[in-house]
Amino acid sequence: MRNALGAVQAALVLGGGSDIAHATMRKLVSSGCHTVVLGVRDPAAVAGQVQELLDAGAKDVQAVVFDAAAPATHEAIIDDCFAQHPDIDLVLIAFGVLGHGAGVDTAPEAAALQVTTNYVGAVSSALASARRLRDQGHGSIVVLSSVAGERARRSNFVYGSSKAGLDAFAQGLGDALVGTGVRVVVVRPGFVHSRMTKGLDPAPFSTTPDAVADAITHALASGKEIVWVPSPLRWLAVAFRHLPRPLWRRISANR
Repeated sequence: MRNALGAVQAALVLGGGSDIAHATMRKLVSSGCHTVVLGVRDPAAVAGQVQELLDAGAKDVQAVVFDAAAPATHEAIIDDCFAQHPDIDLVLIAFGVLGHGAGVDTAPEAAALQVTTNYVGAVSSALASARRLRDQGHGSIVVLSSVAGERARRSNFVYGSSKAGLDAFAQGLGDALVGTGVRVVVVRPGFVHSRMTKGLDPAPFSTTPDAVADAITHALASGKEIVWVPSPLRWLAVAFRHLPRPLWRRISANR
């Protein structure tokens, strides 16, 4: 349960190796979060992050095996995390596959893996987490969506479609949990300078993992349910959504 100042004290981070996840946990630990569970494919790969969070003041940080693309395993892993830490305040769903340029020539199996990771894996893990949080009567689920889900780009529509599905699911989940003590926060970043986007040309209104982390921590404190990072993207997305389709095809071909 959150402390007297409203700060998160225990968090489960699925996709704990991501730059955004790590930036968020650094900020939460500095504010009083003492227990962190990082769900990652390879726990050894995040040993440095575990130690950094311990050095920053966390009392208990551990990494557990979690594969976003293996939804059949999610419920058991999440149940075990809640059994070991029965009062988790926050579940952060931070995994995803960018798949830049995933258009019509994308190998079908690669597209299927991307959708499985970004959408199917998020659905299974969020539902399992939601039930456990509902049972305890409190908590937050933060879902990393994307501005790309507002309107799928011609050049990368597989990724955009997976994020559109995730965004709709997360909003529906939040509506279904009203009155249970559990809320869902949907975070829609634009282009984030991170390991996932290394080597790509940045889009307008690009941002950083620290800026996204700031937005997440502010939303947790303020009660916001939908967050754009940076905030002007909200109005840009509205404009893009209403562009005539032939014009959208032209401007989204290489962005």
